[in-house]
Amino acid sequence: MQIDSVSESAGPPVTVGGVPTAGRDFAMLWAGQSMSLIGSKFMVLALPLLAFTTLGVSAARAALLPFALFGPWLVLGLPAGAVVERLRRRTVMVVSDTIQAVAYLAIAVLGALRLLSFPAMLILVCVAGCGAVFFQVAYTSYLPVLYSDPALLHRGNARLFVSESVGRAVGPAVAGFLIRLTSATFTVASVVVTFSVSVLTLLLIRHREPAPLRNAAPRRRGWIQRDVREGLRFVLRHGQLEPVIFCGAVYVLFLTMVEGSLVLYCREVLGLSVAGIGIVVGAAAVGYPLGNVVSGRLVRRLAPPRTLVVGAAISVAGLVTMPVAGHAGSVLGLIAGSVVHAFGEGIFGPTGLTLRQTVSPPEILVRVNSVARFLTWGMAPMGSLLAAVTIGLGGLSTSIWVGAIGTSLCLPILVRRGIRADFIRPVR
Repeated sequence: MQIDSVSESAGPPVTVGGVPTAGRDFAMLWAGQSMSLIGSKFMVLALPLLAFTTLGVSAARAALLPFALFGPWLVLGLPAGAVVERLRRRTVMVVSDTIQAVAYLAIAVLGALRLLSFPAMLILVCVAGCGAVFFQVAYTSYLPVLYSDPALLHRGNARLFVSESVGRAVGPAVAGFLIRLTSATFTVASVVVTFSVSVLTLLLIRHREPAPLRNAAPRRRGWIQRDVREGLRFVLRHGQLEPVIFCGAVYVLFLTMVEGSLVLYCREVLGLSVAGIGIVVGAAAVGYPLGNVVSGRLVRRLAPPRTLVVGAAISVAGLVTMPVAGHAGSVLGLIAGSVVHAFGEGIFGPTGLTLRQTVSPPEILVRVNSVARFLTWGMAPMGSLLAAVTIGLGGLSTSIWVGAIGTSLCLPILVRRGIRADFIRPVR
């Protein structure tokens, strides 16, 4: 397969699955990514509550924080792919995590000294978001450096998604209890520790990447624009990647409305305590890893296209359940919907990433991943703005309803072109 050439050019002699130190190095990557993601997910709960309770901003303004965090994707998402492709990916991850740690440390220090203003908070969150852009583009392109075997690649992606999924779920839950015991400011400060541990584990990776292939190409004027256009053309012309990526973009747009409203919805509409909010938001911890583990079996049984459709349908069903349960005042129903949604997303995530890594030529993989992240995560700030407007006009409940029902639009976008062709093909 095409991806084999990545490891063949990786310098040292390769084993059946990748470089000689792949197992240990993956463990370091996994540990670092886990700590980084858990810390960053603390911010889902800590940042809105810090702005809402300490700075006294309105719910609509607090909903702008995800825009500041994900907004850099709209500006840097595509150029980051062209830049990272000419750099060693591990180095990019180390620098990016360091930038995020410094930004969150500044928020915590200014908050503790009572010098933090909402505009300053938005700026610092935006700086952290810039670091996250480069980290994600490099991280989603790093695993093929270690593994050449597609089965090991999917297994590695599934494990990384377990960490991402657990971080998304456990992070807010732990943050809720930590805020209750200490304060939102202290919780933000604790994130610095998680990013520092991530930097340390990344530095402990033994395998050294070769000089990036793109370094051999001269950097003529306008090279970033040309590289970006090449990556975009590849994605838009690909019969499978284009439906999957655009499905993810629409899904994230409306999912962000749900996630951006859920914390304050639980507090203001359902009247839950901080610990209760953490449990509701963190309930997805049950669903994500189960979906990640099951994804490999479904791919072997159904093939990637059917697995992607199944995962997306399950996730949408769980999200639509949440406002129904909230309207009925059922916290247990809200939790169940969160678990089901997370289970479906846990299936979809690693399957989509492995598909990108295996069908993309090695010399363009970083740019393909940057296009995917740009179109998906770039929708997060738009969803945040949409949530802020919807909350201002119709309230928190309306934002939850619009976001949940809107995610269903991703399904007809997914079942097109190459995905539709493979989906209707008989299973052998």
